[in-house]
Amino acid sequence: MIPKPVVAIIGGGFSGTAIAYHLAKQTTQNDIEIIIVEPRENLGGGLAYSTTDPAHRINVPATKMTMVSAESDHFINWLKTDGASAEDIFAQTAKGDDFPQRSVFGRYVHDHIKPFLQSGQVRHIKNRVVSATFADESYTIVFGDDTVLNADVIVVATTHPSPSVPTALQHLTGTSRFIADPYIVDALNTIKSEQAVLIVGTGLTAADIIASLDRRNHHGPITALSRHGYRSRGHAPATVEAFGTFGNDATARSLLRTVRQMLQHAAKKGLSWHPVLDALRDQAPSIWGILPVQERRRLVRHLRSLWDVHRFRIAPQVEAVLDRRLLEGSLTILPASLHSARIDEGRFKVSYRQRYGAGLETASFDAIIITTGPAHSAIARENAFVESLFAQGLLSADPIGIGLHTAQTGQAIGLEGKAIQNLYIGGPLARGTFGELMGVPEVTRYAEFLAGAIKDQLSHRFAT
Repeated sequence: MIPKPVVAIIGGGFSGTAIAYHLAKQTTQNDIEIIIVEPRENLGGGLAYSTTDPAHRINVPATKMTMVSAESDHFINWLKTDGASAEDIFAQTAKGDDFPQRSVFGRYVHDHIKPFLQSGQVRHIKNRVVSATFADESYTIVFGDDTVLNADVIVVATTHPSPSVPTALQHLTGTSRFIADPYIVDALNTIKSEQAVLIVGTGLTAADIIASLDRRNHHGPITALSRHGYRSRGHAPATVEAFGTFGNDATARSLLRTVRQMLQHAAKKGLSWHPVLDALRDQAPSIWGILPVQERRRLVRHLRSLWDVHRFRIAPQVEAVLDRRLLEGSLTILPASLHSARIDEGRFKVSYRQRYGAGLETASFDAIIITTGPAHSAIARENAFVESLFAQGLLSADPIGIGLHTAQTGQAIGLEGKAIQNLYIGGPLARGTFGELMGVPEVTRYAEFLAGAIKDQLSHRFAT
């Protein structure tokens, strides 16, 4: 009997679980063995959807979240049967959209992988991978407890790396109330309700943390600081069809010019920026495919911050918290760059220069929270498993600097510039090649694509 090929998916958040789900749907238990390696108890949550903080909500209406691209109502239909969600009286907005707590979506993903776990078609190993060695067309995977697994195919679907601590603050790491990773359980417990807080970063993570502090009855002053001072934007007050056509621009500059023109056209029709950005998101894969590498780099370097705050919108419930605190003066958002920091009589004394400001300003804070977002370019330094693949030349950084170098087939590109046939990159780590891979719809489509690619490759490789 020919042994079944083994596919090991390293990482059981949304990306890894969605890949396993679609691979299981496209195959049978007799075809391949699918293994997800994930230390968490449940699959599907990962960093984003494992949070139990009620203040953390999905960022788009539930009608736009699905792990089956052909069924746009897949999640919303499940939501109607979820008794726990029915008790959340704050989930639905006045507009009628549902923004459930983020953990609910994680539970939805887990519920759909559960039948495959129960049947044995998918196996969940609750462990941590420390290395993977390639030899004789297969991998030897070593876990944290020194046990070993042999696999024919590996999918790298590891979690987002931790935020990067700015250079000016790195010497404070390990200090009490210096929170380098705000998603660690109980990370905010040391902050008292009246204390002054500095949040470094003003995007989605910052919005989450401000909402979390507010839910804990924090009423002290919060200063959120980033280079541009852009805050995450909210959703349009009414549903509007996407507006605008893009895709013929071969430079970042010409694309920006086209976007501005479309915004002007939309304004003349009485439309907000929302439908223009929706159209840009829908067309992003083709736009990204046209742009040369150097223009992709330019786009990321100069416009990524602006894109992120318009593209990754916050739930109305979170937006209301930010609006209220800005109005009452307990929240300040600054466009500024950090200069230095020191501890003075138990408080953080931080110096910064406001954008276009003439000199340094200094303020004192009781706590500092880093919310700069995942440092994808540092994944090889943070993850021993990924580092082991880099050491063998099987992985390389993508030329854009936002993840791992990935071929159009989804396979990893090694240090020699060639695709590694039985090594795939899952989820946002492949966005240097595929562009927009942070939102659920895009990650779902990519998971379906990878599942088909892996199935086809194994069918040819292990054909009898």
